[in-house]
Amino acid sequence: MLEWKKLLNTERQRKSLGKSFPHRNEFDKDYERIIYSSSLRRLQDKAQVFPLQNNDFIRTRLTHSLEVASLGRSLAWNIGNWLIEIDEFEDFAKAKELASLVEVSCLVHDLGNPPFGHYGEDIIRKWFEQWFRSPAFEKAEVRHGSLNEQQKNDFLFFEGNAQAIRILSKLQFLNDPYGANFTYGTLATLMKYPWASNHANVTEKGKKKFGFFYAESDLYTKISENVGIGECRHPATYILEAADDIAYLTADIEDAVKKGVFNWEEEYFKLKKKFEGKYEGNFADLEKYRKQAIDNKVPNKALIDVQNFKVSMQGALIYAVVDAFKANYSKIMKGEFEGDLLSSSSAEELAEDLRELAFKHVFSNKEVLTLELVGDKVMSDLLTLFVDAVTNIEDLKKSKTKHEKLVHLISENFRHIQRFNEEGKPEVDFANMKLYNRLLLVTDFISGMTDGYAVNLHQELLGVKLP
Repeated sequence: MLEWKKLLNTERQRKSLGKSFPHRNEFDKDYERIIYSSSLRRLQDKAQVFPLQNNDFIRTRLTHSLEVASLGRSLAWNIGNWLIEIDEFEDFAKAKELASLVEVSCLVHDLGNPPFGHYGEDIIRKWFEQWFRSPAFEKAEVRHGSLNEQQKNDFLFFEGNAQAIRILSKLQFLNDPYGANFTYGTLATLMKYPWASNHANVTEKGKKKFGFFYAESDLYTKISENVGIGECRHPATYILEAADDIAYLTADIEDAVKKGVFNWEEEYFKLKKKFEGKYEGNFADLEKYRKQAIDNKVPNKALIDVQNFKVSMQGALIYAVVDAFKANYSKIMKGEFEGDLLSSSSAEELAEDLRELAFKHVFSNKEVLTLELVGDKVMSDLLTLFVDAVTNIEDLKKSKTKHEKLVHLISENFRHIQRFNEEGKPEVDFANMKLYNRLLLVTDFISGMTDGYAVNLHQELLGVKLP
């Protein structure tokens, strides 16, 4: 049975050096640690759906994450107040901790996503699937040591969620090897799939999702023990996931309408006909807003209409998710709940129709598909160049050869992280770096790139443009 006393764990890998204030809990500190970070800023040039946009209206991973954080906070406050009512939380401060925990987890939930959205994850997976069957891999193992099953699977099933844990615990480097040094409670919430890449859930059950890399195995043990989750999802993870679903189900459609991808009026009336009975109040208000837009002769009426629809439906989805959390609370706390809150709620059918609408008009859009294919070429070429480089040199004392020059282009911070040994001392020379760590160095570098940086670096390295 999961316990909130442990679930709201505020311990860190390293004891916090910051001052405490009565109004600020440890999860608020997590938020303040990351809000100024380069890792978060990079999300402003990572695609949500439409890559490489010049239009500032269209959402990026950063604007999406801010919206998810807002929705997650609202969900958590509703649930936190209910937990006070049923005596699971003793006071307002605990509800505030839950709201802060969910908000910061939502803010950083996409931190580990590579360039070009979730398609970027697929590109990395497919590239390594081919490389592991090549003579180049066999030679690399001879030179730098073999990979065990989990290490190999880390790349075959590369996961942005696991990369986010890596960023927060190591790569967002300041003075030591602990990264942003987030609380165990926040890291546990972010770990949507609390098992390794060689777990049966991945290798046998076909879920293809995992929560941490081999390099963070010790950290997972600490999180699991301190927060008490084992292989169960943190209850706040379900809230995070629901906020993410609500955000993209409505906002991606809004972005598509802004770009003129499809006729909103036509799709709106289909939804109205199907759901007006169930959401009578919502559609009554929407009809009032639509009439006001006509009477006031507002420009961009379709965009105004879809924005009103987004706000109204988000409200309906929020209430449905809160009710689903309450109805499934016992199973959630026993680690027996399967699926997600939105699919288990009264709004399941609405959510599915919105998902199908996005798939029909947004994800299959010619511009999206074309730019994803560009991303495939860019990332595949970069992986080839940099993996070839890190596996074909012994040390970094010089930068004369092509391979040496390429490795020197990798962020010095990322290279420095790989120097830390098990005692936390920067004493590992590049010459002694194992194959697994060399490959991690490349995925850290490439997955951390923005869409624009990846395209520019690709063009520069291929001689298409000068630096």
